[in-house]
Amino acid sequence: MLRLLNIEFQKLKYNKAAKVLTITYFVLITAIALIASYEFKFGGVNFRLADQGIFNFPYIWHFNAYIAAWLKLFLAIVIVSIMANEYTNRTLKQNLIDGLSKKEFLASKFLTVLVFSFISTLFLFLVSLILGLIFSDYNEPSIIFSGLEFIFAYFLKLVGFFSFCMFLGILIKRSAFALGFLIFWQIIELLFRLISGLFKWKFETDVIDKIIPFLPLDSMSNLVNEPFSRLNFIQSAANQLGENFQRDYAVHWYEILIVLVWTAIFVRWSYVLLKKRDL
Repeated sequence: MLRLLNIEFQKLKYNKAAKVLTITYFVLITAIALIASYEFKFGGVNFRLADQGIFNFPYIWHFNAYIAAWLKLFLAIVIVSIMANEYTNRTLKQNLIDGLSKKEFLASKFLTVLVFSFISTLFLFLVSLILGLIFSDYNEPSIIFSGLEFIFAYFLKLVGFFSFCMFLGILIKRSAFALGFLIFWQIIELLFRLISGLFKWKFETDVIDKIIPFLPLDSMSNLVNEPFSRLNFIQSAANQLGENFQRDYAVHWYEILIVLVWTAIFVRWSYVLLKKRDL
């Protein structure tokens, strides 16, 4: 395992683009935290997002996991590029000539996915913990460490998404086209939602709605639902307008299972492609 990881990180060591994108990802997570804690002045009124409860435990785990997930595209580009570069630079063929099996080669890539996901999750956990300890109104250990399922969901979301990116890198072999297909697939899932709304309006059926949660990107998205409607001032504003937000924010076992199944499928398909393709 260490040997395979060492091979991958030796390649990343000389990949300047991967370094820049990775650093940018972690800097942006930190920047979001700094912006949220900065005090703005609007017409003589001081305003700070941190005072709105976004850094309160346990809400901070949910909020930061959701926000950080939007930045995963930076690391997705790294995953796709390191896979596509294997074909462009012919390092894949050289690795196989040097005695690395196709199964070991894929294992090295998936281990990279796991390491990237773990480091990202650990960084998010530490940033969230520090911010919470500084700004949260609740500092009891039982409250601090409740809601950590959102951090686990974030990790699983990254593993599933990066596995998809790894598969696209192997399938298409070119970074730009693989990322283009990723965007195209996102549009396809969006069209499913639009068609579902049309079916509800025209035929009064939610049959497509029941399919959507099983789509790969949507299933990953469902692991961490939007957290904004949980904020007290939004709930209060909604109540004053006669609205009532009743959403299920929990991380459910079946949502975890769906993402795990997709992850296994992407890894399996990646191996099948490598095994059958003449390199």
